[in-house]
Amino acid sequence: MKIEVCKGREEAQQIVNGLNAYNKKQLDWFLEDVYTPIELVAKNDEGKIVGGILGHVGYYAGFYVRIFWIDKNERGKGLGTKILQMAEEKAKENGAIMVTLDTFSFQAETFYVKMGYDEIGRIKDYPKEGEAHVFFKKELK
Repeated sequence: MKIEVCKGREEAQQIVNGLNAYNKKQLDWFLEDVYTPIELVAKNDEGKIVGGILGHVGYYAGFYVRIFWIDKNERGKGLGTKILQMAEEKAKENGAIMVTLDTFSFQAETFYVKMGYDEIGRIKDYPKEGEAHVFFKKELK
């Protein structure tokens, strides 16, 4: 047996398919779409991208936010709130019952608390001393 880097999407998809087959046997419910992207972008009047969110709804009915960014000049104006709320709505439309995400304490920790997210874990002194890697969840109703 040898282990090597995947040689393209087809090999990677076989890994996904194997996990999905196993998980379907373990759960009494399962969303048919294994990976439904939720990707939103905000552009200013000149067409410049000033924010966005990248995530997906998985078969486990969870919306995982992978990346969420707002340009520093647009922060504090409500854009982040609008993007996150729209992403949550799109996730619900695609069967999500919960959102999970992670952030660093120097990024958007207080924003997520304000948006109704509950902290579910924290790695202290990471990525550097005095900071933390923080994990959140929010149930979608």
